[in-house]
Amino acid sequence: MNFNNQLSNTPPPYNGYHASQNEAILTTSSVMKRVYLKMFLGLLVTAFLSMFCASSASYMHFMVYNSWFYWGLFIAEIVLVIVLSSRITKMSSATATLLFYAFAAVNGLALAPIFLVYTATSIAKTFFICAGTFGAMSIYGYFTTQDLTKWGNFLFYALIGLIIASVVNIFTKSSQLDWIISIAGVLIFVGLTAWDTQKIKQMAQYTPAQYAGHLATIGALSLYLDFINLFLYLLRFFGNQRD
Repeated sequence: MNFNNQLSNTPPPYNGYHASQNEAILTTSSVMKRVYLKMFLGLLVTAFLSMFCASSASYMHFMVYNSWFYWGLFIAEIVLVIVLSSRITKMSSATATLLFYAFAAVNGLALAPIFLVYTATSIAKTFFICAGTFGAMSIYGYFTTQDLTKWGNFLFYALIGLIIASVVNIFTKSSQLDWIISIAGVLIFVGLTAWDTQKIKQMAQYTPAQYAGHLATIGALSLYLDFINLFLYLLRFFGNQRD
């Protein structure tokens, strides 16, 4: 069962649980802090592992000359996301957290080549631009009183279109289409950051204590994916390639 749908479609009281307004605010704040902490730690795992792998000539040589390894990492990421999204309520919070960090580690292995393509200075610059943009949109999503549900529906279909266009461009190799994809990618993940933040906040308001850890993990995964994808699309604009 999809964890997001299970909780978002459940009205209060949840199994007889009904918090006062102050208790709800406290619970929401606590869950969101755990979401951002897990997300931050996941980003650290990805960053340090990718930098370590990029500094290893043997690892990079193996990755460059064994394309099956990269595709294996890609498939492993998809499997981990599917397992976390569909089975999270059937596993312990500790197991879910472990799988999230395993995903962050696999992603770190896959992202190592960007340190060979782009200069370290431009990667750092892009990271801070991404962090500022992500932070601003997440704050907006948390505090806005506007219902962003319509955003989510539009962005979901836009994301599907982005994926299709990206696959097509693998074969056409159009530089013009590549720029369009890059611009669309930035806009889509900027919007998804706000929408996911609001969705997680709404879910936290009616989540019983025993599911708080699960929600923190799936919420961290959603925002982690928004951040990583936003960073990679911004890198196309602000990244300086090595000579």
